[in-house]
Amino acid sequence: MAHSYVVGASGGMDKGFRLVLCTCPDPDTAGRIAETLVQEALAACVNLIPGLTSIYRWEGRVQRDAEALLLIKTRVEHLPALSARIVALHPYALPEIVAVPLGEGSEGYLAWLAANLAPAP
Repeated sequence: MAHSYVVGASGGMDKGFRLVLCTCPDPDTAGRIAETLVQEALAACVNLIPGLTSIYRWEGRVQRDAEALLLIKTRVEHLPALSARIVALHPYALPEIVAVPLGEGSEGYLAWLAANLAPAP
């Protein structure tokens, strides 16, 4: 079965989907956040990647911690609600919430994303 993949699926324009990255202290916390976001249709899909190491500066000191990474697929219109939900559920004082545009992808997958997200507010 052939899959169509469209480079610049939006004709060079933003289709409105975002990939949000969020680190968590452990897989259990990451799993709870991921399930909540999908159940509430703020995310169509969340990939949980355990076992990564983050090196960062916090309160003037370089830190090294084991973390889990969430790759969250959502719509740009959901970013405010999604961010607020992550902050409410997350144990960190300042959780990482970074969003990048999803401008390219298979037509079928992008259609699936749209169908599995809450309607735009």
